[in-house]
Amino acid sequence: MNGTDCRGTAVVVGAGIGGLATAVALTARGWRVRVLERAAEFGEVGAGLSLWPNGIRALDALGLGDRVRERGLADIQAGIRDPSGRWLSRLDTAEFARRYGLPVMIHRARLAEVLLSAVPRSSLVPGTSVRQVRPRGSHVEVVHDGGMERADLLVGADGIGSTVRRAIWPSAPEPRYAGYTAWRVIADPGAPLREGGETFGRGQRIGFAPLPDGRVYLFAAANAPERGCGAGDQLTELRRRFGGWHDPIPRLLAAAEGAAVLRHDIRELPPLASYVEGRVALVGDAAHAMTPNLGQGANLALEDAVTLAALLDTVPAVPEALAAYDRNRRPRARGIAARSHRLGKVAQWRFPPAVALRDRALRLAPQRSLLRSLAPVLSWRPPEVPLR
Repeated sequence: MNGTDCRGTAVVVGAGIGGLATAVALTARGWRVRVLERAAEFGEVGAGLSLWPNGIRALDALGLGDRVRERGLADIQAGIRDPSGRWLSRLDTAEFARRYGLPVMIHRARLAEVLLSAVPRSSLVPGTSVRQVRPRGSHVEVVHDGGMERADLLVGADGIGSTVRRAIWPSAPEPRYAGYTAWRVIADPGAPLREGGETFGRGQRIGFAPLPDGRVYLFAAANAPERGCGAGDQLTELRRRFGGWHDPIPRLLAAAEGAAVLRHDIRELPPLASYVEGRVALVGDAAHAMTPNLGQGANLALEDAVTLAALLDTVPAVPEALAAYDRNRRPRARGIAARSHRLGKVAQWRFPPAVALRDRALRLAPQRSLLRSLAPVLSWRPPEVPLR
């Protein structure tokens, strides 16, 4: 790419995984990018993150896959158990890797560091909230705390409560509560684990996955009334709910620190009629926030970024390129969101006969059928459009 060859100016609102990945992808294809982030500093908070093979392929397309693999942990044994520790379904890691490639477990902050390192520092504008978005035909005006930006392309990567989405699609449906709340925490058990997995109970579940530094990421969900982020001693609540479940769950909860527990109600975004309007596009949770049951939120955001940049390279006019992006991404994201919603409903069953039926179905399901069912989610590959 010729360093003086600029495709145009893009403003990306939001510096989460989707926003940073979009900035990386557009910069690599000749766009001059500005990333507006309302937080005072760039970086991710949170806990662990599963990068599935489709997400890893997107990172490879950005030239960052190897750096993420170096900071993550691959080749993890996993499956589903009941609270006593009996296996209901166990992943055949070798066959999974043969079909799709290995997933990588990483802390969200480490992934953010890799993405940030690939964005020019001059492109990053922290402590800036967007106040207004004004489409103007050949460009978009973005009014924010520091003034106004004129852009050939505006990308809303500002999450489930997207300011960009509400400005451009004021009648779009609002996020809805999925019926269960979730906890996330990092624990240091003192001895590394090589095995992760998830345990299904009645109306609640918990899972854990080792991280590269020896710590363990725990995540849990329980049916509960909607209440926001939650108050009180959340670690005590987790120990009350799951402290009597199979090893190593009690040991991991004992090693966790209460101040580190994050609790959030799970919300999802009803399907949108479009992810684009003129020169404005949505990526990640701003477009298709979904329940976390397939672990695909961040992975789809990475796919969005790579696909958007590639189509902008192949379709000369921005509005036409964004229309192609919408046709490409919306059916896939909608299908995965619906599948994740259904899985969450089943995982959160609490009626004893239904739970018994679910557990029996998991025990009897052939491994081959399970792996084959993942193909529509994990077999995605980036558009074959080389960097200029």
